[in-house]
Amino acid sequence: MSFNVERNEKKRIVIVGGGFGGLKLANKLKNSGFQVVLVDKNNYHQFPPLIYQVASAGMEPSSISFPFRKIFQRRKDFYFRMAEVRAIFPEKNMIQTSIGKIDYDYLVLAAGTTTNFFGNKQIEEESMPMKNVSEAMGLRNALLANLERALTCSTKIEQQELLNIVVVGGGATGVEVAGVLSEMKRFVLPVDYPDMPASLMHIYLIEAGPRLLAGLSEESSKHAEQFLREMGVNILLNKKVMDYRDHKVMLEDGSEIATRTFIWVSGVTGVSFGNLDKAVIGRGGRIKVDEFNRVESMDNVFAIGDQCLQVADKDYSSGHPQLAQVAIQQGELLAKNLIRLEKGKKMKPFHYRNLGSMATVGRNKAVAEFSKVKMHGWFAWVMWLVVHLRSILGVRNKVVVLLNWVWNYFTYDQSMRMIIYARKAKEVREREIIEATTHWGEESNDEPLEQDKA
Repeated sequence: MSFNVERNEKKRIVIVGGGFGGLKLANKLKNSGFQVVLVDKNNYHQFPPLIYQVASAGMEPSSISFPFRKIFQRRKDFYFRMAEVRAIFPEKNMIQTSIGKIDYDYLVLAAGTTTNFFGNKQIEEESMPMKNVSEAMGLRNALLANLERALTCSTKIEQQELLNIVVVGGGATGVEVAGVLSEMKRFVLPVDYPDMPASLMHIYLIEAGPRLLAGLSEESSKHAEQFLREMGVNILLNKKVMDYRDHKVMLEDGSEIATRTFIWVSGVTGVSFGNLDKAVIGRGGRIKVDEFNRVESMDNVFAIGDQCLQVADKDYSSGHPQLAQVAIQQGELLAKNLIRLEKGKKMKPFHYRNLGSMATVGRNKAVAEFSKVKMHGWFAWVMWLVVHLRSILGVRNKVVVLLNWVWNYFTYDQSMRMIIYARKAKEVREREIIEATTHWGEESNDEPLEQDKA
């Protein structure tokens, strides 16, 4: 396997990751005079703010995903390759991936974050994360399968384990998933499972800190907590989860919660590359960059979005919040800076323009903050709907999501509550084995690059 991207007279920019930042950068480099190569382990861009709706069977995965090749159709000097980056060799201007290696003139790391289990291997093995569409679909299957099993299990203990849902992490994702599960309990269970009392389902939201939504104001945090409690969610603050064994979540104070649906959304850490110098890795596994998003001690390697840690912005001396808008703004400026760099001009430093933050709790319930304006309730919920609908890629996806929301608002009658496990074809399974055992850098580090062979 190899990239099969032929070198031409143009300088090559390799972008690792097609999230908000990488996608914005690639779009802004159109007609820039560069050869652009986008590398991502998936062949689609996903919209993380709505992943929790996929997990709760409220939306189909295709509504919040969009194929890269559709986005960049008829784009000249652009190449997409589905691969996983394994190593970076800045001294050789080369990266090693699961399909081979490729050289670059400029490298941009925009691979985002992955779930942070804080070194707890047991929790990593047993819990259900919800960071991407694939994990959301796995969680959806588990939720629905547990409900079906709860009807036929032989003991009350097992039934309660199946109907107890524990969500760990009081950030936006935790609040949103707890809220949507509460609405599922109220509106879906009585209709789909009339022979099982909905009162048997219990939803727990556990947060190690003193309040929910730590990234927002205390006022917004209190409103979100009040909304969830009114919806029947059991909120446990200042409670640290230590372990999960024998279908029990174990807390630091010695208490336990029996459950077979253990959802972990307690934090994220930057996607790592094994051989990257530890000196450039900062808090939260994020890569340290200067005011131009250039990786420390590297002239032609940049990092943007959730994966980077920039402390040069005077208003964010501890680093920017890991939000979509930060990644989008960094991607847009970096495109301009790379073009300026090629023209011999000085690059412009990055300064984040805070456009606000928001989180939805449930129907007619949300919190939102814009500059000095704070709101909650119905109006904040409408603002949340508008902002997220505008951000979804593709006209069809926007229409489908809008229709889903309208239909769900009045009926809660979704037809997506199906348990479907994908079966990989033998050809794909064999290819994955080959990719997992080759192209790790060591065995091919001395091989010439494609253009050198020519």
